[in-house]
Amino acid sequence: MEKLSVFYGDHQALFDVNLVVNSGEMVSLLGANGAGKTTSINTISGIVRPKRGSIGFDGAAIHEWPPNKIVEKGLIQIPEERMLFPDMTVYENLQMGAYLSRARQNRKESLEWVYGLFPVLKARKSQMAGTLSGGEQQMLAVGRGLMGRPKVLMLDEPSLGLAPMLVLEVFRVIQEINQQGVDILLVEQNARQSLKISQRAYLLENGSVVMEGEASQLLETDYVRESYLGI
Repeated sequence: MEKLSVFYGDHQALFDVNLVVNSGEMVSLLGANGAGKTTSINTISGIVRPKRGSIGFDGAAIHEWPPNKIVEKGLIQIPEERMLFPDMTVYENLQMGAYLSRARQNRKESLEWVYGLFPVLKARKSQMAGTLSGGEQQMLAVGRGLMGRPKVLMLDEPSLGLAPMLVLEVFRVIQEINQQGVDILLVEQNARQSLKISQRAYLLENGSVVMEGEASQLLETDYVRESYLGI
């Protein structure tokens, strides 16, 4: 993202935002509610159009592309609301994630990959998605995204509403996904956990980047500790 500005009508939501995810990285985008985090990834996904600025991915300028073309390119978003198909089984939801032509060719391998990351999904494969617990639904949402064989996976508040032990498990698996070769842009309010597993991070406030750098360094700054960690 380079000097990206986004408006909703007359209201400006992002102000000249610059953000980079390098190959092999996990990058966190932190901030309070209303800071512009979801707007940022919705703009990358093509759901929201920027008024100014550009978005480049894998050698292409994608800021005017439709969402389906962006997904085909390998940028896949896991939305905060999960957006599962509640009256379809776990297996059917996962298969829906492999609708892309390049993903369909690797459905069997992708399914085994997802089941390896989330064994509970294999055990629940015939269960309706709407009957799963909150943590299982989050795992299914991530698994469905992985079925699309992403180059970059964008996760919007994956820990939201989960019990503490499940939060730790979700972050562990996200880190494992990154270590297996998927670049990750992690949008989170849980600053402590996201900074622990990321290489770099950006802090967004009122639509502007106010701080960026190595995640371990941001974790030690007085401002982040006082404002986001309660220390």
